Amino acid sequence: MFKGSITALITPFTPNGAIDEKAFLSFVDWQLKQGTTGVVPVGTTGESPTLSHAEHHRVVELTLEVAKGRGPVIAGTGSNSTVEAISLTRHAQNAGADAALVVTPYYNKPSQRGLFAHYKAIHDATDIPIIIYNIPGRSVIDMSVDTMAQLAKLPRIVGVKDATSDLERPALTRLAAGPDFCQLSGEDATILAFLAQGGHGCISVTANIAPKLCSDLHAAWQAGDIARAQQLNYRLMPVHKAMFCEGNPGPVKYAAELLGLCGSHMRLPMVEIADESKQRVETALRNAGILS
Repeated sequence: MFKGSITALITPFTPNGAIDEKAFLSFVDWQLKQGTTGVVPVGTTGESPTLSHAEHHRVVELTLEVAKGRGPVIAGTGSNSTVEAISLTRHAQNAGADAALVVTPYYNKPSQRGLFAHYKAIHDATDIPIIIYNIPGRSVIDMSVDTMAQLAKLPRIVGVKDATSDLERPALTRLAAGPDFCQLSGEDATILAFLAQGGHGCISVTANIAPKLCSDLHAAWQAGDIARAQQLNYRLMPVHKAMFCEGNPGPVKYAAELLGLCGSHMRLPMVEIADESKQRVETALRNAGILS
């Protein structure tokens, strides 16, 4: 079971747009030292749509170089092409990743039957645990609880990253798919309610720049210290909101730059966040005690 605070890793770039491998290796090491439970390379926050296949493979391999044995590595391997998703998932499997995070196909708008067929094809072509990534805000389509429960019957469809912000979902999914189906929130701001409704952890954007605080929140929840978990949740809430004041990962990359973790460079069509957004990010970090 994957649980706790799992970071959806940013991908640092140099000013000329290349992957900053040195900064990335150092960043992943720092994440794990800060208490992060696991890491997710090349997801949306890692700007996977702008990476070539060779770069995608390289980021997964770099992550495993640092993290393997220190925490699970869940590689982003989704695509709106089933063939491409299978290829990326096979690479993650062969490289040694612990699981694959597979986003619902974007743009195509498949039916629920199409979604089932897509994930079953990836499942049948690989031998790695698969986590469904349901994010209607980016993919347009929303996987139903019934479809997810049917997929959960396959032996290696092990869980979901739920970015619907629908707090009925974790309870309904638990009832339909069972308590062993791993439920990870994809929305930092709703994490406590998600855990209370049957969730197990969070694949987090905020954990990129506040890994210890995020990890401590989950540890408090797991220990039954609800008051401590609430206290940390209130402290982090303005940070969560600031991380999405513009399109992800613009704000979190700027925050990482403020903390000296890496540069804030992104690839087009993502551009530098506006000055008012920068001020909001900096204020949130200072008020939370993350930036002195």
